[in-house]
Order: sequence, then C-alpha cells, then structure tokens
Amino acid sequence: MRGRTNIPYPEQNRRGTAVIVRRPFWLPASNYYVLTAAVAIAFFFLAWGILHDVGEETPWITAGVGASIILGGAVILRVALLRSARDRYKPIEPALAQKYAPQFRDRRSRNKLTLEQNAAILGEIKQKSNAANVLGKFSAGHREVFELCSEYIERTESELATIGAGSPRFSALLKGRKSASDFHRYHMLQWAEIEARSMTGEANNQTDTEVRIKAAKDALGVIEFALVTYPAEQSLLESRELLREMAVSIRVSDLVEKAERSAFKGDLREAVSLYRDALFYLGRDNVETGDRQQAAIHIEAEIDKIRLLENGE
Repeated sequence: MRGRTNIPYPEQNRRGTAVIVRRPFWLPASNYYVLTAAVAIAFFFLAWGILHDVGEETPWITAGVGASIILGGAVILRVALLRSARDRYKPIEPALAQKYAPQFRDRRSRNKLTLEQNAAILGEIKQKSNAANVLGKFSAGHREVFELCSEYIERTESELATIGAGSPRFSALLKGRKSASDFHRYHMLQWAEIEARSMTGEANNQTDTEVRIKAAKDALGVIEFALVTYPAEQSLLESRELLREMAVSIRVSDLVEKAERSAFKGDLREAVSLYRDALFYLGRDNVETGDRQQAAIHIEAEIDKIRLLENGE
C-alpha cells in the first residue's frame, strides 16, 4: 500500500472501448500498521476499563484477545485488498508492456556505445595519457586520465551485459576495457606517487608539528584512496607503512623534545608525562619495528633517569 498520486490507467470496458481508471489512494504499509497498532492499543485499554468496572476477574485477557483479533483482521484485510487491486490491474499489464516496450528499446538503442564512439573514447584516453606523461611532474593530468578510464570501464560493463557474444561490438569493447584498465592502473599509481611525494616534502619542510602531521596524513589518504582500487599493490602497501611511521615519528619526536625541555627546566613531573605520551603513540597501533623499539628503550631510560633524580639518588 503506497501513498501515490492517482495515475490514470487504461482499461477495457464491456464494449472494448478504452476507459480511464485511477489507482486508489493507499496508505504506506508502515503508516497502516502504526495506525492499526494504535487502534488495537486503544481498544485494549478501553475494553480493560469497561470489563474491570463490571467486575470481570481477568479483564486483561479478554481485552488482549480482542486487540489481537483487531490486529489479525487488519493484516487479513490488507492482504485481501492488495490481491483485489492486483487482479484488477493484471489484465492491462500486457497492453502497457506492448505500448511502452518500443520506447524503452529505442532509448537503449540511442544510448548504446557504437564502434565509432568506442574508438573515439579510446583515442581520447591515449591522447590524454601521452600528455600526462609529457607533464609527468603534475598529478592533475594523471588523475584526469584514470577518471576518464573509470567512466569508460563502467560504461562498457553495462554494455557488455546487454549484447551477445556474436556482436562485433563485443570483442571491441572487451579489448577497449582491457586497454582502459591498463591505463587506469598506470596513471592512478603515478598520481598517487606524485601526490604523496609532494605532501611528504611539505611535511619535511614545515616546522610546526601539527602542520607536518596533517601533511603526512593527507599523503596517507592519497595512498588509501588508491588502495581501494588496487588493494594488493605492493608499492602502495609499502608507501602506506612508511607514511604511518612518518606520522608517528613526527609526533613522538615532538613529545620527546618537549619532555627534554621540561626536564631541563626542572619540571620533572611534566617531563615524565610527556615521555609516557610518546610511549603511548609508539605502541598505539600495535606495530613493532626496530626504530620504534630503539625509541622506546631511549624514552624508558630517560624516565628512569628522572625517577633517580626525584629519589635523590
């Protein structure tokens, strides 16, 4: 049951003349059952009150049975109405299909990818690929190529699902999709490498810790984006690990420097707190590397020194 606006449908009368009937207004199923439940609940409490007043020993049982009958009756009524509506419009379905099917076929024919269009798109991809390689240091050109390839691959997949294996378009689209897939992989990897390298360089050239961390995370986001399409690409996986280590290293180095300054100023408690924050970042993602282990050993040694100073030893 759906709350749609009345739509005219053709129907044959007894004389064979087409007449117009209108779809009746139906409540959406959710609204119908909410209304039914509200009526059943209201009936339950009303019946309970009346039966309680007349001295019924178990008024809730009788009231509950009555409410259940209302709910069950509402479900049966809705099913019966839906069947009646379906039977009413079933005879006109073939006429509607015969009337509108040619329009759907014509529309699909107009939108199909012809051999000429296919060749033109592949030529454009190749031309833009050559231009992106000439301007290899700029990531925008590579991104334009792999986005164009994505659109082409998506379109050919829908086309291949509707054409027969004997069609001359079938082999052309298969070859085109293979070529576009190769272009897509190459240019996406080039784009990710250039973008990540640029952001990493920005992180290394900045002095503000938060700016450096943001640049490293942005570079990591680029790699993660490429990994969605190529999750097993080894170069991307290695870059992701390096960028993760870079972000952790920036944060830990900053905390260690702050801890050393606090210790130099005599604020030993603050220094210990900062060292512990550094240890937390080293172990937060449960990754163990040689560099992290050495950093942790150094930090723990500094904490021990401060403890000795606090104890006056």
